[in-house]
Amino acid sequence: MNCVIKTSKPSFSCSDPIPKKGSSSIVSKFQSLRPKPIIFNVKPSSISITHKKPIYISQIQDFGGSIGRRSDEIVCNAYEADHSQPLEIKMDLQVDQSEKMKIGLYFATWWSLNVVFNIYNKKVLNAFPFPWLTSTLSLAAGSLIMLVSWGTKLVEAPKTDVEFWKTLFPVALAHTIGHVAATISMSKVAVSFTHIIKSSEPAFSVFVSKFFLGETFPIGVYLSLLPIIGGCALSAFTELNFNMTGFMGAMISNLAFVFRNIFSKKGMKGKSVSGMNYYACLSMLSLLILTPFAIAMEGPQVWEAGWQTAVTQIGPNFVWWVVAQSVFYHLYNQVSYMSLDQISPLTFSVGNTMKRISVIVSSIIIFRTPVQPVNALGAAIAILGTFIYSQAKP
Repeated sequence: MNCVIKTSKPSFSCSDPIPKKGSSSIVSKFQSLRPKPIIFNVKPSSISITHKKPIYISQIQDFGGSIGRRSDEIVCNAYEADHSQPLEIKMDLQVDQSEKMKIGLYFATWWSLNVVFNIYNKKVLNAFPFPWLTSTLSLAAGSLIMLVSWGTKLVEAPKTDVEFWKTLFPVALAHTIGHVAATISMSKVAVSFTHIIKSSEPAFSVFVSKFFLGETFPIGVYLSLLPIIGGCALSAFTELNFNMTGFMGAMISNLAFVFRNIFSKKGMKGKSVSGMNYYACLSMLSLLILTPFAIAMEGPQVWEAGWQTAVTQIGPNFVWWVVAQSVFYHLYNQVSYMSLDQISPLTFSVGNTMKRISVIVSSIIIFRTPVQPVNALGAAIAILGTFIYSQAKP
C-alpha cells in the first residue's frame, strides 16, 4: 500500500505511533505474507492516515536524522495485524479440496458410464451376436463424436505429426485386439464372468514385464498374483455357463491391453496430447485397422440378416440399444483417460479394481445371472488379489 504525507516540516503524524530512529521499541514482526512497502513522500502540508488494522513496522529507511542530505522519501515495510489463517494456506486447502472433488467426480462418472455400457453391450449381443460389427460401431461412434467436437471448436483439436501416428500405431493395434476379444467374450458368456477373468490382467502385466522387458518386482507383487490366479481359476471351474471361446476372449483381451499399456508408455513420452484427444486419435486409428477385418470375418450380408431379425424380435428399441452401447463405450474410455491425466497410476489401478466390482455386481442383478457361492468366493478372491497387487506394485 502507498501513502503520501504532506507536512509543513520534516515530521508527520499517524493514527498509530511510529517510534523514532534508534528507538529500541521498533518491533519486527514477520508473518507468512510478503511485506508490502509503504512509501511516504514528504511534502509541505498535512494529512492524517487511518487504517482499520494496526500496522507493525519491520524496516524504516532514511527516517529523519540520517547523516548527509536528508531524503524526501521514507520507505516502510509494514504488515497488517491479522491473526487469521494465512492466505497461502487457505488457498492450498481450497485447491486440495477442489482436486479431491474433481477426482471423485471423474471416478463416479467413469464407473457409471462403464456399467451402462456393459449392460447395453450385452443386450445388443444377445439379440445381435456379431461382435466384430458391434466393436466397429463403438469405435465409429467415438470417432464421429470427436470429429464433431473438433469441427465445432467445442474441443481444441490436437497438433499431431507423422511421428505421432507412427508411435500410436502399435498402441492402436493392441487396443483393437483387446476390444474385439473382450466383445467376443461377452457375446459367449455372462458379463460378470468376463470381468472376473479380466481381473487377472495384473498377472499378464507381470509376466510380460518380467520376460519381455526384464523388469523385476518386489516379493509382494509376486505373492499378490496367487489370489488373482487362484480366484479366477476357482471362478472359471465353477461357472455354470462356461464357454471356452468366451474364456479365451477375455484372456486374449488381458494380454492385448497389457501390450497396449506398454506401447503407450514407451511411445508417448514427451507428447503433449491430452487424455481426451489421445483417446480420440486412438479410436480413429483403431477404427481404420478394425473395419477391413470386421468385413472379412462377418460381412454386410450377415449383418443385414441379423439386423432384421433383431429389429423384428426387439422392435425399435434395438436401434437405441446399439446407439447407447456405442456412445457409452467411447464416453467411459474417454473419462478413464482424462482421469489418468489427473491421478497417479496407483490410484487409477485402485479405481479400475472398484470399477470391475461395480460392473460384476450390477450385471448379476440386472441380468439375474445365477451364481454359486463357490463361484462368488472365487470372484472375491481374485478382486482382492487385484487390490493387493495395486498396493504392492511400485
